[in-house]
Amino acid sequence: MDAKTVTPKKPQNKEPKFSKILGKNKRQRSQNLFIFCCVVPTVLLFLLFKIYPMLNAAKMSLYRSTGLSSNPTFIGFENFVTLFNDPVFWKSLGNTFFILGLFPIITMLLALFFAVILTQGKIFEWEKTLYRLIFFLPNVLSMVVIGMLFMYIYDFNLGILNSFLDFIGMGMLKRTWLGESDTVLWALVFTMVWQATGYYMVMYISGINRIPQDLYEAATLDGASKIKQFFIITLPLIWEVVRVTITFFITGAFNLSFIFVKVMTKGGPDNASSTLLNQMDTQAFMNANYGYAMAISVVVFVIAIALALIVKKITEKEVVEL
Repeated sequence: MDAKTVTPKKPQNKEPKFSKILGKNKRQRSQNLFIFCCVVPTVLLFLLFKIYPMLNAAKMSLYRSTGLSSNPTFIGFENFVTLFNDPVFWKSLGNTFFILGLFPIITMLLALFFAVILTQGKIFEWEKTLYRLIFFLPNVLSMVVIGMLFMYIYDFNLGILNSFLDFIGMGMLKRTWLGESDTVLWALVFTMVWQATGYYMVMYISGINRIPQDLYEAATLDGASKIKQFFIITLPLIWEVVRVTITFFITGAFNLSFIFVKVMTKGGPDNASSTLLNQMDTQAFMNANYGYAMAISVVVFVIAIALALIVKKITEKEVVEL
């Protein structure tokens, strides 16, 4: 029987799976490795400081805990049942939605108005710079400082507001602005608007400055008024900026209301200015009811996500490119 010649198989160079992911080209591998090294720390930090605390808060909302005890008691959805039967919670929820309804609309309208005036108004360049600095100044100040400042402005006896009403002969309108349930939320919203308008105005100015002046000149030649130019040119071309700022308004309303209420009113009078975050803070650190506070935080998270998705859906439209 003839012997068969067996040809030895050549050893196959198996590339490791990691190399396949990075790519075959050496340059491509180095680029992908650089991207990988940049992304991984960010993802890990996001998981550690964002996702994990949210999941832990959702978990702790199912327990009775003081926040210091190492052995919390599992009670299921009892915290949520107590929450939805608590009149203070519903009052805080109503106050939160009141602020969410007023603060974004007023701030956005004022920021857009001043942005258009400072970019298209017939004023000198040095005036534009001066006004931008003046409007942006509140964002340089600490929010605690702003809260203390407006506490003195709203003071019944020494406040500038009541003194001005006396000066113009309208003393009958004087109020204890932060001490009456009818006026306290309006006073807080005004403070928030004063603090935030300049910041969003700068964002809108940067968007408007990207629009070619030729478009406005052509619209002027066609007889379009300034108001019509705003709606047919300015607003469509900065719509993506506006969409982003609307999301910022939602988060800003939660954060600013918490800080200003904490500094200016402590939730009074009779919880007339308390918001969900203030109620959460009170339950966690004043009443040592940590599980109940985490239940409030879950409600706040659900509201914020739902509002963001609703706003995203409502404001969705075809992007107009320059």
